[in-house]
Amino acid sequence: MDENVFVPCEKSQGLNCFGLLSRTNEFHFSTTISTIDSQFVIEQLEALSFGLERMTVVVLDNARVHTSKAVKERRAFWEGRGLFLFYLPAYSPHLNIIEILWRELKGRWLKPEDYACVVGLFYQVMLVLMAVGGLLRVNFSKFNLG
Repeated sequence: MDENVFVPCEKSQGLNCFGLLSRTNEFHFSTTISTIDSQFVIEQLEALSFGLERMTVVVLDNARVHTSKAVKERRAFWEGRGLFLFYLPAYSPHLNIIEILWRELKGRWLKPEDYACVVGLFYQVMLVLMAVGGLLRVNFSKFNLG
């Protein structure tokens, strides 16, 4: 059973993912080969805010792209559409449910052979992300308030 797995190292373009995940596995995501900056985050939250049918709270960590002046300036507009931002305490990735999805993506849903070439990896990542909420689900423990 002990088997060495070798994945050749190659410097290449990166794929960055921004995702919003609910405990019911509703998943919205966007990918880019560019750096995810505040403007990218604003664009994602803008798109989400225009499609809301009920009040929605988005939980974010304290990354600079989430707490920038530009993001803070948009909060009033989003709140008018029913989108509210809640920031997790500093250094608390264990409270951020999207981290579970990224761990599943890297540890279970992608296979070593998916890393053989950049194009194949990008393709597999997109296939996996599109399957979240359908064929692929994150199993959360039951949330109990009392």
